[in-house]
Amino acid sequence: MTTAPERTIDLYPTRGATEVITPRQDPVVWSDPGAPGPIEPSDLAAYERDGFLAIDQLITPDEVGVYARELERLISDPVIRADERSIVEPKSQEIRSVFEVHRISEVFAGLVRDPRVVGRARQILGSDVYVHQSRINVKPGFGASGFYWHSDFETWHAEDGLPRMRTVSVSIALTENHDTNGSLMIMPGSHKTFLGCAGATPKDNYKKSLQMQDAGTPSNEALTRMASEHGIRLFTGRPGSATWFDCNCMHGSGDNITPYPRSNVFIVFNSVENAAVEPFAAPVRRPEFIGARDFTPVR
Repeated sequence: MTTAPERTIDLYPTRGATEVITPRQDPVVWSDPGAPGPIEPSDLAAYERDGFLAIDQLITPDEVGVYARELERLISDPVIRADERSIVEPKSQEIRSVFEVHRISEVFAGLVRDPRVVGRARQILGSDVYVHQSRINVKPGFGASGFYWHSDFETWHAEDGLPRMRTVSVSIALTENHDTNGSLMIMPGSHKTFLGCAGATPKDNYKKSLQMQDAGTPSNEALTRMASEHGIRLFTGRPGSATWFDCNCMHGSGDNITPYPRSNVFIVFNSVENAAVEPFAAPVRRPEFIGARDFTPVR
């Protein structure tokens, strides 16, 4: 386990008195052109341009079954439910997310190490990587709430201390992602501009924000402007499909009021050369199960 330096230069100011727009200071793809990896050059160029890459089938139907059964086992386990890493819906009290699943479950730990998964992260980030965060997101039918528009990097920078935009997420579908059951939405190209949000970070903000985002939420005016400039892409797909997206993409998802559940496993890879320091705009660090402080590379 390695440790982080105390602080570094803040390239992306946020959580001040007003919203601040900062052009991206970092590459999107960090590997050298032509570097070997599972992503084709044309797809890597599209990722650079749009901030995301959708894959029709990252894992096989048989593998989907294994991971879906493990998800059900976890959310049905009363011990897991009582764990602080489990987040429940405010209204229904059903499990919404379970964090640090690659440590709770050897099944999901194996998925993190899968070359189809970690290999793409290494290629995009141009280095060895560690898991900054992992979780399963569960959206059962009939009223599971969505995730409001946000940039993950805004939170990870402000509250976890990630210095640079050298982080990539993958969302792998374990159920059908329809256009009606709360699927992921991204504003293409929004990753090229950082929106620093207004408002201070309350202490222990994570306890509220994991159920309902407040601090770090863009204004309606900013979202309207960004949507007008970039548009909105909705991601659907069968079980086993996956979406890779840059840490600074403006994204969100709607409520699921259909009868059809939507469950995904979500893994965040960060470069080992971008280890977290002290938070840039929060009084204390978030817990390690949300923002890792163990920077050991995935092997």
